Amino acid sequence: MSDTEQFDLDAYLERIGWQGGRQADVATLRGVHLAHALSLPFENLEPLSGRAPSLAAGDLMAKMVRGRRGGYCYEHNTLMRLALQALGFRVGGLAARVVLGAPTTWSRPRTHMMLRVPVPGEPEPYLADVGFGAVGSLLAPVPLVTGTEFEGGGRRHRLVPLSHEGPLELLELQAFDGRDWVGQYAFTLEPFAAADYEVFNWHVGTNPRSPFTRRPYLQRATAEHHLSLDGARLTETRPDGTVTERKLADEAQARRVVAQEFGIAVPEGQTLLG
Repeated sequence: MSDTEQFDLDAYLERIGWQGGRQADVATLRGVHLAHALSLPFENLEPLSGRAPSLAAGDLMAKMVRGRRGGYCYEHNTLMRLALQALGFRVGGLAARVVLGAPTTWSRPRTHMMLRVPVPGEPEPYLADVGFGAVGSLLAPVPLVTGTEFEGGGRRHRLVPLSHEGPLELLELQAFDGRDWVGQYAFTLEPFAAADYEVFNWHVGTNPRSPFTRRPYLQRATAEHHLSLDGARLTETRPDGTVTERKLADEAQARRVVAQEFGIAVPEGQTLLG
């Protein structure tokens, strides 16, 4: 069966709680994007076990839609791409260098997956991304235009052009953290294919130097707060900017937190804090 045949739009929309329209318009794009971002957690349990997760539609349905699991950027945005295509959107793939926490724009390889979504009747396509595991991630898609600030799901973003030596315009997505604008990732509009993401996924999911293969890294966004588990450190960030942190004591506590706070069913035999 093809990926299109394995994808179940009704089951996906039920999983994210979307009961709105199914037209290929801005309202549907924004609504489905926000519902996905607030329903499906970010997690790296497969890479933590030493294997890259499958990006096949049937496996994504079993894990993220029918199972109590999340995924990382390739899984989230592949699932979102399938959903948007089923809703009638034309969707293209993009890739970015993550600059958040990096010393320079060029310090990291271009491995983060996002989506370019043209919308009928709209002058510019949208940037959609439900797979960036950070408190500054997009909760709603933004038009691919510079010089304008956008608000979605209570978060503010903008796209800023960067100077560089390449022939294509380089854009940086920035998030406002309550005090300043913080770079998230940089990208051009060069299209990327499913085969490219398979290579990225294998590298990020199996390389022993990848942060995703070395410690648990989980994120969950809700209307009330953003939760992050990085190793044993649990961080809660509230909409007013208040941040609280605590260290989890042991494996048993980590499993309870992951199940109760992130809504993730930890697989049998999986070790979180090793």
